[in-house]
Amino acid sequence: MKTDKSDLTRRDFIGSVAAFGAAAASGCAMPAKSAATRPPSQSQLGAAAQTAPPVIVKAPDGPVLKAGLIGCGGRGRGAALNFLNAGPHLQITALADVFADRVEAARRDLNQKGQDIPDSRCFVGFDAYQKLLESGVDLVLNATPPHFRPMHFAAAVDARKHVFLEKPLAVDVPGVKSIQATADRAESLGLSVLTGTQLRRELPRIEVRKRVRDGMIGDVEAARAIRNQGALWYRVPQPGWSEMEYMIRDWVNWTWLSGDIIVEQHIHHLDQMLWILGTPPIKAVGMGAHVRRPTGDQYDFFSVDYSFDNGVHLHSTIRQLNGCANVRDETLVGTKGSANLNGVITDRSGKLLWRYDGPTNDPLVQEHADWVTAIRTRKPINTAKETATATLIAIMGRDSSYTGKAVTWDDVVASTERLGPTEYAMGPVSIKPAAPVPGVEPGPPIA
Repeated sequence: MKTDKSDLTRRDFIGSVAAFGAAAASGCAMPAKSAATRPPSQSQLGAAAQTAPPVIVKAPDGPVLKAGLIGCGGRGRGAALNFLNAGPHLQITALADVFADRVEAARRDLNQKGQDIPDSRCFVGFDAYQKLLESGVDLVLNATPPHFRPMHFAAAVDARKHVFLEKPLAVDVPGVKSIQATADRAESLGLSVLTGTQLRRELPRIEVRKRVRDGMIGDVEAARAIRNQGALWYRVPQPGWSEMEYMIRDWVNWTWLSGDIIVEQHIHHLDQMLWILGTPPIKAVGMGAHVRRPTGDQYDFFSVDYSFDNGVHLHSTIRQLNGCANVRDETLVGTKGSANLNGVITDRSGKLLWRYDGPTNDPLVQEHADWVTAIRTRKPINTAKETATATLIAIMGRDSSYTGKAVTWDDVVASTERLGPTEYAMGPVSIKPAAPVPGVEPGPPIA
């Protein structure tokens, strides 16, 4: 990882990390002790699941808001539908994607939801986003491969558009810095920017966070964020596809497009820890490998130890391999007990102290309802900085795993390494692949 001096410090990246107006905590953890708290049992976690109908606090009524969708893949189409369900008088009026078939797929889906999008507002190509911004939209949904996010965000704010950004916000540190600069500009213009870290709007998690920060489990001593699951999708090259087309269609498997699995997917769970602990880690020591992934240059797993300046350690793992044991767990261990973010808090012996028994919600819709509410009430919201911090935490773990070195916060914010090409056209792609550990030689053979 190339580094140079930077005037960006760890404090610069903390920002406003607490959603719903809560201030960042400065004393929620103590130096690590020998924590032996028993995690919640499966029966306790299962009991936390609710059967009550979902509750969504929808946006208030107001004049029609016209949205443009940039990035018409599966997540983009999902985000568009979430937006339409967030309140009254919301429309999708323009579509943009590199590929015409993606635009048509989104158009078909949205037509079924009463959105009539004419040919004149369907744009294709690497410059499609610019044409969409000139089509009369009020706000933008951005769900492209993350490599393009900083560029598209900057253009949208320059065009004075409110913006929804899917996570992660970038794939490298220069991209994160661009996002932060654009977020500052959006704030100065009174624009509302919301990011796709929807777990912050899930009702059980909100209640767990409140109780942890109120001291129900005592001082936080350790945490774990684990997402081990099967492999995701991949594309097979087709006749007539250039290398660029293939990579973008297969984007979730290429580091320059997605940031690797720790950035593209595990950011959700690292962001949850940031949301509760209130500060990023000071160091990451990680490992990982490309084992069976049939395409791309990403790793199949990461295991990272994040350490914080108060002595707390976060054990973070993510794995995407079929045929392995799967687990998803987000737990904080404290001096009085432990809290699982699914909605269960136990004491140190494992006895149930509290379990969420309230209504459920769809956080994917709620985040859009909160965004539209901010726009219509003229009370701007801007979560880009906190999600930029979460993106940086993920990059920190990735870079440590790639290099085999300890990576500090200061190291990562000073990085100038940019991933991917600088010019975009359908043809060959020149990128630097994810490299093995530099300067590390295998041990001598056994006689």
